[in-house]
Amino acid sequence: MRFRQLDKITELVPGERIVAVRHVRADEDYLRDHFPLFPVMPGVLMLEALFQASCWLVRASENFENSVLILKEARNVKFADFMEPEQTLQITAEFIKSEPNSVTIKATGTKGEVVAVSARLIIGKSNLETKDVELSPLDDFMRESMRLQLNQLTQ
Repeated sequence: MRFRQLDKITELVPGERIVAVRHVRADEDYLRDHFPLFPVMPGVLMLEALFQASCWLVRASENFENSVLILKEARNVKFADFMEPEQTLQITAEFIKSEPNSVTIKATGTKGEVVAVSARLIIGKSNLETKDVELSPLDDFMRESMRLQLNQLTQ
């Protein structure tokens, strides 16, 4: 994952919840433009951090059963505070409902005791081999790659 929005997973209880952190560093490239006189993490990246944490929860909970996870819907998204350089966003995501092809997650990003972002995410689950059986090796490759990345994030 090229644009990883999580620095570390601090707690992971498969089937229940995940807690992860994202530290906003002052040298991040997007801060030059967003905004030059008041640099803040864009809301879309805050939402992406919630989504990425939620995906790790789904993968770990389902033993990497699905190689492809996509954001189908982001409901009730609320941006309540800015994330400035040198602040840390703590993300908590919890299972609400799981279905065969999707899962619903409640996710919150806090800055200390203050909620900065929250959303209810609907994540689609699938495998490439359902579209083309010849893509099965790619599913296997993606699952193994994700296992290695999860290992890095939890160390």
